[in-house]
Formats: sequence, C-alpha cells, structure tokens
Amino acid sequence: MGRLFLTYTVLRLLLVAVITGILVVLQVPGLVAVLIAVVLAFGLSLVLFRGLRARLDAELAAARARRRAERERLRRALRGDDS
Repeated sequence: MGRLFLTYTVLRLLLVAVITGILVVLQVPGLVAVLIAVVLAFGLSLVLFRGLRARLDAELAAARARRRAERERLRRALRGDDS
C-alpha cells in the first residue's frame, strides 16, 4: 500500500509542477501560478488518476478490515471468549 500511495502522491505533485511550469512560461506570476496549479491539479487528478485512486481506496479498505478483525480478535481474547 505504501508504494501505491507514494506513486499517487508523486503523480499529483508532478501534475502541479507541470501546470505551474506552463503558467510560468505564459508569464503568470510564480505564486499565482502555483495556486492556480494546485486547484487545477486537484480536479484533473480526480479524472486522470481515477484507476490508481480506486486501487488505493481498495487497499485502504482492506487494511481497515484487517485492523477491525484484529481488534475484534484481541477484544475477544481479553474477554476470555474461545471463539
């Protein structure tokens, strides 16, 4: 899961960098270019990285389910239940 999260994060940051670069070439001031790029990249990443985000969501859900099951197992053990 860590590698998938890192990939998704790096791709989103690269998207911000590319949009910022394009805006700077178009002579938009740096800070304004970064702010615009962050807003645009948020929307674009929802569309461009849909598959990657779905895989990440699935892995996060699986990790939550494993933690929930382990927590329940530990609670049963603390109560002294044998099941």
